[in-house]
Amino acid sequence: MFELRVAVFIFILLSILHFGKSQEGCSQIADAYRFDCYPEDDASEQNCLNRGCCWRPPSAEVDGKVPLNIPYCFYPTNYGYKLVSKENTQTGYLLRLVKQGHPGPYGKDIENLTVDVRFETRERLHFKIYDPNNKRYEVPIQTPTVSTQATELDYDVNVNTFPFGISVKRKSTNTVIFNSIVGGMVFEDQFIQLSSLLPSGTLYGLGEHVDPLLLDVKWTRGTLFARDQGTPEGLSNLYGVFPYYISIEKDGNANGVFLLNSNAMDIILQPTPAITYRTIGGILDFYVFLGPSPDLVVQQFTAVVGRPYMPPYWGLGFHLCRWGYGSLNGTMTVNDNMRKYGIPQDVQWNDIEYMDRHLDFTVDNNNWGGLGDFVKKLHGQYHQHYIPIVDPGISSTQARGSYPPYDVGLEMGVFINSSTGETFIGKVWPGLTAFPDFTDPGTQAYWEQMLSKFRDLVEFDGLWIDMNEPSNELDGSTKGCPANSPLDHPPYKTHVSGDNLYSRTLCMSAKHHSYSHYDVHSLYGLTEMEQTMSALKKLLGKRSVVISRSTFPSAGLHGGHWLGDNTATFNDLYLSIPGILNFNLFGVPLVGADICGFNGNTNKELCARWTQLGAFYPFSRNHNTKYATSQDPASFGADFAGMARNVLLTRYLLIPYLYTLFAQAHTLGSAVARPLFYEFPKDQTTYPVDRQFLLGPALLITPVLTQGATSVTGYFPDATWYDGSDGSVLQSSGNGGQYHTLQAPWDKIPYHFRGGYVIPTQQPDITTYQSRQNPFQLIVALSSTDEARGGLFYDDGESLGKRWPALKN
Repeated sequence: MFELRVAVFIFILLSILHFGKSQEGCSQIADAYRFDCYPEDDASEQNCLNRGCCWRPPSAEVDGKVPLNIPYCFYPTNYGYKLVSKENTQTGYLLRLVKQGHPGPYGKDIENLTVDVRFETRERLHFKIYDPNNKRYEVPIQTPTVSTQATELDYDVNVNTFPFGISVKRKSTNTVIFNSIVGGMVFEDQFIQLSSLLPSGTLYGLGEHVDPLLLDVKWTRGTLFARDQGTPEGLSNLYGVFPYYISIEKDGNANGVFLLNSNAMDIILQPTPAITYRTIGGILDFYVFLGPSPDLVVQQFTAVVGRPYMPPYWGLGFHLCRWGYGSLNGTMTVNDNMRKYGIPQDVQWNDIEYMDRHLDFTVDNNNWGGLGDFVKKLHGQYHQHYIPIVDPGISSTQARGSYPPYDVGLEMGVFINSSTGETFIGKVWPGLTAFPDFTDPGTQAYWEQMLSKFRDLVEFDGLWIDMNEPSNELDGSTKGCPANSPLDHPPYKTHVSGDNLYSRTLCMSAKHHSYSHYDVHSLYGLTEMEQTMSALKKLLGKRSVVISRSTFPSAGLHGGHWLGDNTATFNDLYLSIPGILNFNLFGVPLVGADICGFNGNTNKELCARWTQLGAFYPFSRNHNTKYATSQDPASFGADFAGMARNVLLTRYLLIPYLYTLFAQAHTLGSAVARPLFYEFPKDQTTYPVDRQFLLGPALLITPVLTQGATSVTGYFPDATWYDGSDGSVLQSSGNGGQYHTLQAPWDKIPYHFRGGYVIPTQQPDITTYQSRQNPFQLIVALSSTDEARGGLFYDDGESLGKRWPALKN
């Protein structure tokens, strides 16, 4: 009994000492500076204290209630890593860190870390936090190599010894734009967390999500992990992953921060304002961009991930598709009706129905026999182009010797394997499928061979690559995923849709050439884009179009994106605008949404308003699903066709301007479609505007986005603005920004030219080929001082290998 009492006494004493120790560094932390130490659902005081964190109900109340979004369990000020040494390098310096105090929440701390701080350019800081003793996964995209540090910097960097943190201050204004000396940095094998204070709550980016342009920093959580799901509104993880934001500081300067990490990730925004990153693998590889304008931030970001590619001229024409033509005759009828009404169209597409049993690289001869001849007719007689869909899932169940894409893939060893080394089998449209490993350089030869043989059947001009998150009807393989795999069941569960990381995709333990799927899952679409565009360049010998559903930073280097499976509603019509603007900030300017909506039945009014808006998307394509109402521009009768013809002729009139913007994007990295704040960052009224947008600096679009409306109110920043339809002056500069209500009957979309710019145009026709035979014209929109400037980029529209001059905005 005596021994038992002693043991109990010792336990109580140790608990008291532990409690006291865990509460050190807790008393001075205000509610706004609490960073959640227990994001799981079973938070309690004891669980919190066991992690060495602080437990205290919030002191503030809102409407008589304690706001549950303020963490009860939060990091103390003495939690994290200690800086123990600093060593100068050619590019900056190396910092050595050692873990201090209480272990991290999952017990696998990396005790020693290195921070490589690189002063790469005047406006770009790069720092990496990694394990110096064990090689960890790093994202394998090409980024600039810098051998010496910049001699002049527009920022100061300071480090805190304990707890370690790094802060970045803009020299010219003393604004701190990044500050991680908060929140308790954690670096475990499968849980890495870092928090930073933000200079303001005006924040954009962090996609891909379906939500307004201006992010809500009032306790919101977004998840980044590529996922096939039909564009749910909110911050659920979607097709693409972009851990990158742009912040507008209180004085109107802009900065950007990019975390180069492709593992599953939660990002938490809180009204401090602050941001917290929680990722389950890799390293912390940060780039900080100083701008100071939004345009310069985007240029600096694309200088790291790659400038957007230069699309062919015809790629900027109007594209038409649907899943549900039913046959080649159905496709031909719609294509003929477009010409009957004189509606511009450059590209005809087909969805998966053209395939034989949904098998890649095949044509269903029963309903689609003659597709190859039809495409030749598009080329020769109509001067149009053709793009089919190709999915990555390769059928694994065809008789041996009957389906080369699978047989050859096995022989070449290009498929992703399971954790036990056999070909990983999932399920997509054709049934059971294998998945090419596009991270394997050897897959390039396989992909080129398959596309070359397919092009012998159908002379396609570009490719639409879908289902490449990768999507899977199964949760993992036909055999499930290993129950004891820490990759499939990591200790921290990010808030991905579905119950597991492998929900509707591959097992995280699946094996790529040099990686686990756990690390490169969100790169699948990007790597497929890269190999597809490379193959097309080789096959065609000229520029092409690749449109991908799944994307990652540097996707714009290889192609474009459409916003996925939207729905035929006015709300989705509106949400397409912030989606397109975000991807332009992400360096993927060739982007659009399915005009008139993909899912559900559209109607004449909605489709009219969407056709008008879509005529100004950088990538303009009408597309909808099987069994839905037809929605091609010729399907609603003569009056609708006349409206569509007029607004698309306006697009074709402006393609020289649009093409010049893409040349600027290709050479400088600038956005094509731009939020109003992009051009007017000092005007705070522009910050939340996402129901209007600019093409380049000079063309402002104000679409009708409300059912039944025949007018629309838009904000016009301080400039001279001219009505695009009649040239009348709407507003003169020098009087501040103003709201204007514009008349917009069902067949009209208001658009305006900004004073001070010259806009190149060309007399339009129903294809870009025919338009390019016509005379050029200039629209000169004078400023209040009777000045205007502009430029035109013009070439043959398709050649590869040209060195374009850097074009000024």
